Amino acid sequence: MTAHSASRTLFFFEKPSAMRQLQRFFKSPSTICVSAEGHLLAAEEPGTMRDEWKSWRFDTLPIVLERIPVTYGTSRSGQSHKPKVEAIKQALQGVERVIIATDPGREGSMIAWEVLEHLGYKGRVDRLKLGALDEISIRRAFAAMAKEPDSGERDYAAYLEALCRQYEDYHLGLNGTRAISLRLRPPAFREPWRFGGVQTPTLAILADLEKRIRDFVPQDYFKIALTVATDGGAEITLWHAPKDKILDKQVAETIQQAATSWSGPLGVEQKDVRRSPPRLFSKDTLARRCAKWFGWDPQHTAKLAQDLYDQGYLTYPRTESEHLPESQTGDASTVIESVVGILSDLASLVPAAGDLVFRKGNKGHYVKDPGEHHAIVPLRKVPQPGGVSGDHLRLWELVAKSFLAAHLPDGIDARTTVAVQVPTPLGPKRFSVSGSVIKSPGWRAVYGAEADEETEAVPGKAKPDEEPTTGRLPPLRDNEPGKATDARIETAKTEPPRRITRGELPVVMGRLIDQVDDSALKAALENPVNPTEPKGLGTAATRDTILPKLQKSQYVDLLKGKDPPIQVTEIGLAFIAAVRRVFPSYGDPVGRAMFEADLAEIGRATTRNEAVRRAAAYQERTRARVQELIGAIAQSQTVAVDPTTVPVSFAPAGKPPTKSMIAFAASLAARKGLKLPRGLKSNAAICRAFLDQHAPARSSESGEHRPQNGPRPPSEAMVRYARALAEEHGVECPPEIATDFAACRAFLDQHASRQATKVKDGNESTTRKNCSSAAASASPRKRHTETPATKQSIAAKGGSTRGRARARPASPTQPSR
Repeated sequence: MTAHSASRTLFFFEKPSAMRQLQRFFKSPSTICVSAEGHLLAAEEPGTMRDEWKSWRFDTLPIVLERIPVTYGTSRSGQSHKPKVEAIKQALQGVERVIIATDPGREGSMIAWEVLEHLGYKGRVDRLKLGALDEISIRRAFAAMAKEPDSGERDYAAYLEALCRQYEDYHLGLNGTRAISLRLRPPAFREPWRFGGVQTPTLAILADLEKRIRDFVPQDYFKIALTVATDGGAEITLWHAPKDKILDKQVAETIQQAATSWSGPLGVEQKDVRRSPPRLFSKDTLARRCAKWFGWDPQHTAKLAQDLYDQGYLTYPRTESEHLPESQTGDASTVIESVVGILSDLASLVPAAGDLVFRKGNKGHYVKDPGEHHAIVPLRKVPQPGGVSGDHLRLWELVAKSFLAAHLPDGIDARTTVAVQVPTPLGPKRFSVSGSVIKSPGWRAVYGAEADEETEAVPGKAKPDEEPTTGRLPPLRDNEPGKATDARIETAKTEPPRRITRGELPVVMGRLIDQVDDSALKAALENPVNPTEPKGLGTAATRDTILPKLQKSQYVDLLKGKDPPIQVTEIGLAFIAAVRRVFPSYGDPVGRAMFEADLAEIGRATTRNEAVRRAAAYQERTRARVQELIGAIAQSQTVAVDPTTVPVSFAPAGKPPTKSMIAFAASLAARKGLKLPRGLKSNAAICRAFLDQHAPARSSESGEHRPQNGPRPPSEAMVRYARALAEEHGVECPPEIATDFAACRAFLDQHASRQATKVKDGNESTTRKNCSSAAASASPRKRHTETPATKQSIAAKGGSTRGRARARPASPTQPSR
């Protein structure tokens, strides 16, 4: 770059809206502002690098690159980003300092750094971390940047972490998707079997849960109800319903018989129970709440939150934290005052500024260091009536109420518990019941009846049993005498685990620690750097992009409901079973979380050199894993899948099956009592898959190769079937059926239709029973070497774990674009 006499500073923004928010703070003639539009550069497609990589052939794998060339990306409207990049290149002329002011986080850092490195910029770089776009937050960000002279160096480490994530995405998506589709995918399945470093272990979580649900066998368990009358004339029913369920009815009967003769004093305990407000929102917990209350897709919630951030109404939304820094306690009263200016019906709940509650520590809302980004909270700037759309306003109100509730007193319930100890041959057994009344609503007044929905169950777990409660307890005294008037057994059934819902999946990925029961695995998933954010799958910015990819591959379906549960399909179960058989580590969610923890160490490097060293080691490790994956797949066999479970829309398109194939399939179905799959009579691939699964195995002779010259021979099964038909119908079998595939198939088509009628009546001959999958061989399987552009895109992007993935050069030390 050529230097001008006057030094100039360039601010690099992620989008024009943010640039407009900040431009009013610097109007110096030596200051230049440029804005990207997301990622301006994109990875080259494999086929543009080498011709042999255009087609999907296993012998070209693995495709492993030291450096991935990039090209200009395109906007949503399809326009090339080349003019933008060229404009930034011109703006950099004479610039001595660049201030990166993109959205905080790895992705925002990468948007700027990838362009600066592509253009060869060598000057000073600083990082302006904007947690919010209101005036006070902007001024604080500038002050923080001034105190951190090496902010650019540290931001380069964040960029390299993003670079390595996408380097891995590119290689796993490209090689894994092609290799698994070519070698493991069943022939009845037309779509590629997409593979990714995050989406595959995420599918493993769902598949394990699916198996537990399918294998679940309900069991009866027993609770004993004891009705007690007191000397004062009161009557109350107590329950023996231990957490370790009573599964043996004889045990329940023994306890019940002992309870029928009980008499003695009632134990009455009264105490106040404090209920503290829930945590503030992270990106994932906000998505979960919006899915539960409003039925929103997590991606819709993310877009609304990003819009409100861009407009200066909310703090940065792509965060994993549910805490605020202790340094921001002084902002609370001003923000709350602004909030209740709009939510005026809540104004009466706000105490004097000095009486606000500040709960500190990991179980509270304020900590010394909440991590890279703090929880999502409202700002002093609030939306005015008519200023934002309906959904935007609903989301803002949800976040605003959460912030207000966090600073109000605990709710207090007066809880009374009545209990007795009943001596039994099995030892003393506790019977109890409790009732509560609200003594002080506290923060719950913000929500009203909705406060009862604040407690969230752990996704993927069975619904926990609730303690026996009653709406109203009669007036009782402690030690008041009572006597059993009745004791009965009630039968209930155990329930399977609950399915994970669409809104819960990002939370499950981020809090993998809640899904494991093994204490050693739980310990491994803990995060010593930030205990409130355990190790998980993916990043907050990308978790809600995984489910659409799993749906696109038809690995999962969504069931009905406001927040629909996720069900894994037969294809999804077959895919994950194949991955675990071939390369188990890619089907291990905990192992993947540990792998990602190593990746995060790149972003924590304190110097550029250390970040470069860690990034180079990670990329080398990625290349080695890809080599191992392809080597393992090369030794594996095609997965067997019941063709009746393959959606017709996903079966290979093409010609309908021949009459002989249909007749043979009908014969097998009649003999084995099977139902023909939908689409069999119109789709040759579905018919062939059915025959492959249910016909007797072909002999090794049937797998001979086609000769170099001359007509293609038919399979042995086809010849046997043709001769059987000829004998049955009393016709001569032409000699060419043994050497010419076309002649044999023509003979089968001509005579099999006559046999189909007999098949329906169940009168097939013994010769036909011994015939193997003739029809399956009647149309040889197509090798998966077709090369539509969509398949190249799937390899490089569809198999990626990142929503806006862009692969980048392998070497972090060279621009090399």
